[in-house]
Amino acid sequence: MKNGFIKTAIFTFASAILYKLSKKSMQLRKANKEIYMPSKEFFVDSNINGKKMVFLGSSITHGLASKGKSFVDFLNVEHGVNTIKEAVSGTTLAGEEESSYVSRMKNNLNTDENIDLFACQLSTNDQRKKKPIGKISDSYNLEDFDINTTIGAMEYIIEYVQKNWDCPTVFYTCLRKPDPGYELLREKLFELQKKWHFAIIDVWNNKEIKKMNHNNPYFMADDAHPTCAGYRYGWTPLFVKNLDQMFAL
Repeated sequence: MKNGFIKTAIFTFASAILYKLSKKSMQLRKANKEIYMPSKEFFVDSNINGKKMVFLGSSITHGLASKGKSFVDFLNVEHGVNTIKEAVSGTTLAGEEESSYVSRMKNNLNTDENIDLFACQLSTNDQRKKKPIGKISDSYNLEDFDINTTIGAMEYIIEYVQKNWDCPTVFYTCLRKPDPGYELLREKLFELQKKWHFAIIDVWNNKEIKKMNHNNPYFMADDAHPTCAGYRYGWTPLFVKNLDQMFAL
């Protein structure tokens, strides 16, 4: 009798878990349906039409949980931005590996192109992969920055962009569950801004997106990665607003 009760309880618990997983899976499939994908039918005239912009990042810039479509693709298709999406999932700002932000910037991007804006994701992977955060340098010279640290890599990217493309740099933060490591890196980003005077699109601290995600759980596949619906209704409007203002000046 007792064993039967335990088996029933286990079966009920397992069924509840499977139901929740199935429901979540259905919601994610719905949030990545064609109706949420970038479409020329929603093209908008604005100050960013025709601008060439680089987006350097990892999975959130790539669109890992949204069939490879992210806010970058919405900017391209629906806002006429000539986008260069240099995004590889799981990669870090810091490091000399071929996949690091610095290496891909140097190896994959043409310095002879005319770039109107360079945008870089504040990676969520550096702390997870135990990259040292480093410190802000007193120097402005490329050779003085330690690219094996996150801050050193960021300073290298900023100076490399200024030296080769002479265009504005924008860093953008990402949504995360409570994460002291990422929050510290975000704080350092704002300190770094005082030295280099770049723009920041602070998704991490955007109350409207957080509220929207709370009311629409299917906008996020997990704590960090949006679905296509999440990019359409949350991330893209925020980027359009900020970028449009930059080019309105």
